[in-house]
Amino acid sequence: MDLDELSAELQEFAQPKTEKTLTAREERIIAGFEEIQRFVEEHGRIPEHGEDRDIFERLYAVRLDRIRALEECRELVAELDHQGLLEGGAGIQDESAEAMDDDELLAELSDMAPGGELTELRHVRSTAEKRAVDEIANRTLCEDFEQFRPLFRQVEAELKAGIRETRRFGQDASIEQGNFFILNGQMVYVAEVGEAFKAPNGERDARLRVIYSNETESDILLRSLQRALYKDETGRRITEHDAGPLFRDTWEEDDVETGTIYVLRSKSQNPFVAEHRELIHKIGVTGGKVETRIANAEHDATYLLAEVEVVATYKLAGINRTKLEALLHRVFAPAQLDLQIKDRFGHPVKPREWFLVPLSAIDEAVDRIRDGSITQAAYDPETASLVNLSS
Repeated sequence: MDLDELSAELQEFAQPKTEKTLTAREERIIAGFEEIQRFVEEHGRIPEHGEDRDIFERLYAVRLDRIRALEECRELVAELDHQGLLEGGAGIQDESAEAMDDDELLAELSDMAPGGELTELRHVRSTAEKRAVDEIANRTLCEDFEQFRPLFRQVEAELKAGIRETRRFGQDASIEQGNFFILNGQMVYVAEVGEAFKAPNGERDARLRVIYSNETESDILLRSLQRALYKDETGRRITEHDAGPLFRDTWEEDDVETGTIYVLRSKSQNPFVAEHRELIHKIGVTGGKVETRIANAEHDATYLLAEVEVVATYKLAGINRTKLEALLHRVFAPAQLDLQIKDRFGHPVKPREWFLVPLSAIDEAVDRIRDGSITQAAYDPETASLVNLSS
């Protein structure tokens, strides 16, 4: 083959393939389908209908239904469908969309009909605007946050102690006064629930007073808070505390003691400990002898690698020691000592169970254990005393 023949063959081989030109509508359909695919990749499921779903998820659900239903759309995106989205049934209806006429539906969701926009919401109904205002519910500074601060501290301590847990919102979607939630990384407290009323969609709703851990508050609607918690993938319900029965229901005269609350004071020469020695106490519960428990304190980082002295003991009977200790640590959590020392191997350790509290506050806590009111108490570092959570 001479050079002319070779050049002719290479030119024929290199002829570009003719690509099909897409219309503006076809480009919008493909763009809309790719948005649905991104949603599936991010959430691990296809978009779903429902009033409790985000407006854009509902939009994607309607789009997918229409793409499945229209043959020309199915053919257009078939090669892109690596997730098998076209295999589902067509025409799944959004119950809320059934009640709308065409104009209302187009106003609520992007239209996929010829000339409609797939990637933008054209406009939103005025009623939806009102609902959006309720859902955003402008937050304001909580002027009386100091009365709620001990509640937030208590719940944080109970979460750390395992007395409370967090659960994905939706397993239980109820919202009542006194409930705690986590929304967008902030702790939320439902301080008040207003009088119930019937919303335009027929559901029962109520105005709430909600306090946030960043010292703000809002008067969001109950249904709006539910939707926000559903929408937030990290939204959680904080369970109610359940210390369980600390004491048996009945107690006989010949029963023996089953627990001892002990309070220790450290002899450590750590500068901070030495300066506040009279206020720094370790609070624990044991079923054995306290002396045996502290025998090797100077070799144990739990005891600040120093000898300790027993400053108080309280004998209790028929007690659940584990739950009682967790409860005591929850009560005094706001005053937990933040101190780091190195163990005998040189590893940093942050001993727990040490608290910056006066002995009188511990005495009061024990009295409240005996009368049963301890579960409604929290320690206030500013007054160095116990306060009622309900006050």
